[in-house]
Amino acid sequence: MAVDVVSDGEHRPGQPRSERDAAFLKRYDTWMQVPIIVSAVLPLVIVPTNDGWVGAVVGVVTWLVFLVDYVVHVRHLVRYRRTRLGRFDLFVVVATAPWFLFPGARAGQFVVLLRLARLARLVMATRGARRLFERLGRVAAVAGGVVVVGSLVAYHAEHPTNPGFATIGDALWWGIVTLTTVGYGDIVPKTATGRWAAVMIMVTGVAVLGLLAGSLASFFRLDNGKSATESPTGGEPSDSPATSGEDALRALTAEVSALRRQVEALTAQVTGASSTPVPQEPTTGQDTSGEPTS
Repeated sequence: MAVDVVSDGEHRPGQPRSERDAAFLKRYDTWMQVPIIVSAVLPLVIVPTNDGWVGAVVGVVTWLVFLVDYVVHVRHLVRYRRTRLGRFDLFVVVATAPWFLFPGARAGQFVVLLRLARLARLVMATRGARRLFERLGRVAAVAGGVVVVGSLVAYHAEHPTNPGFATIGDALWWGIVTLTTVGYGDIVPKTATGRWAAVMIMVTGVAVLGLLAGSLASFFRLDNGKSATESPTGGEPSDSPATSGEDALRALTAEVSALRRQVEALTAQVTGASSTPVPQEPTTGQDTSGEPTS
């Protein structure tokens, strides 16, 4: 995990305050990988309650892990509370606090669902997941728009004659089933307009599934199994391909510089040799003008 360091004069929210803070956060994030993962998953297996001491200890300790993680990032990052991840961290800490310790409080289903926010926080802190959500967010918006428009078009075309499109809800159900290429066959369009709407939704569904498969494959390759979490500062670690490319570029630059110095040395030698006068051997009985000497 690499952490971006704030350059001189820059104080962007979510960036380390200094070089020392960046180095500390790099070590801290590496050390906190396992505790964060355990604290996100364990409360879903052992539900904390005020009845048993095991569940109570699990609930308090796992909450303290997220509280300490939030405090550490607030102390070492510039205006961390103003970042999206910082606000979400605060929500996770407050929502999953050990409220069950208070008299009369119960860990109902809503509280158990709130603990899923810890898993969401864990996923948000990984670089691969952020890329996956960035890709799928736009795709989901386009696919949702196609489903809604196609379903409404099919509803207005099929509703007067097709009992399967009795309500808009039925049309939306048909649109979602068509988009996912499930094809139950319980609702089938009969008009030409409805069938063209179905074709539009089916083509979009095939494209979405293909992009989803590629994005998931890319997601499982991004971290190369090196780390499960990453610094929430937004700084991305330098991948080995990028590092190899930078090393190759530096080596090529050094080689070009060495070749340039050799060319300059050779040029200097050639220029110096051509400018030096060549000594002539004296001719016996004849001067330089060709006349015989006395």
